[in-house]
Amino acid sequence: MKRILFLSLLLPILLACNAQSTSDTGVASPVTHNTDVDSLDYDIGMMLMVGFRGALISNGTSHDIVKAIRDSHIGSVILFDYDAPTGQRGRNIRNADQVRLLCRQLRRYNPQLIIGIDQEGGRVSRLAERYGFPHFASASYCAASGDDTLRHYAHLTATTLSSLGINLNFAPVADVNINPDCPVIGRLERSFSADAAEVAHCCRLWIEEQTSEGVASCMKHFPGHGSADGDTHRGLVDVSDSWQREELEPYRVIPEGAMVMTAHVVNRQLDPSGLPASLSPVITSYLRDSLAFDGVIITDDLAMGAIVNEYSFEEAVRMAVLAGADLLCISNNGSNTYDPDAAARAAAVIRGMVSDGDVTPERVRQSANRVRALAAKLQK
Repeated sequence: MKRILFLSLLLPILLACNAQSTSDTGVASPVTHNTDVDSLDYDIGMMLMVGFRGALISNGTSHDIVKAIRDSHIGSVILFDYDAPTGQRGRNIRNADQVRLLCRQLRRYNPQLIIGIDQEGGRVSRLAERYGFPHFASASYCAASGDDTLRHYAHLTATTLSSLGINLNFAPVADVNINPDCPVIGRLERSFSADAAEVAHCCRLWIEEQTSEGVASCMKHFPGHGSADGDTHRGLVDVSDSWQREELEPYRVIPEGAMVMTAHVVNRQLDPSGLPASLSPVITSYLRDSLAFDGVIITDDLAMGAIVNEYSFEEAVRMAVLAGADLLCISNNGSNTYDPDAAARAAAVIRGMVSDGDVTPERVRQSANRVRALAAKLQK
């Protein structure tokens, strides 16, 4: 009788243990993502945002983005509609129902995953009309049409993203339209205005609308890309002679909860060394110290020409961390190749830096905690 009683008490415990182990198949459960904040591996993972191929997670745990979430513990992903290496559309985006399901599938492996996208409106709309989404006006049009129009499109953007499960938008663009012929800002109508104060005003309104819908914002591209005459997607761009100090104006009062993206532009007015801002400790320190920003700093995509033409993957990761970036954007969507092991490679670089004493575990933890704090706000 005692043996029967013992087994009856033990059975629920065994079943609970088995339920935890079966959660490894990807069923939504807190057990699927270890949130042990004492683990360096998890801190490193929080510093990585990675892009991937696939409109749906059809092959479960063997999918490379699932491996990145589970094995490299990444805390963020980024979605694209266009796959640059193959030149084909539909990489992660085909229609609203598909995107919604994809986001649910991803969060089976990490319920607090940050899912980001570039949805500025106008020419930079990953959720395009061709996929059945509404028209999203450009920043230039919104600003010229007045605050009500700007708020309308900002709210439409935020509610659309929120309904899909996307909780981070790489917008608003805080670049001042110094050079209207800039091939990647002015010509594409991505800037709100040539007036820095107006850009700051529009950024604030845009962020308010996104925040109200639980969507985080990212101001870009610090310390200013609007005066450039080149495209950092293609190669390194030097704004040392064209950059104007007023381009800092939108960053002087950064709304709470917004991230800042550093550009791949060389700006010798701020850093005489000639390093691109995304890899420059001097420019990151200026944002932290002179502008008193204590939120998440993310690099522009490390797969862009300005970086891959000058540095190896390992060099870029190393330099971005040493520069003080909290989050490294690894789109896996450059013009050359797709690397299913990009997350593991990046994590190994950072782990090696800690082992070699080039960066302290405390420094990694500080960045990870900034990202965790943002992720926690998005759960409310």
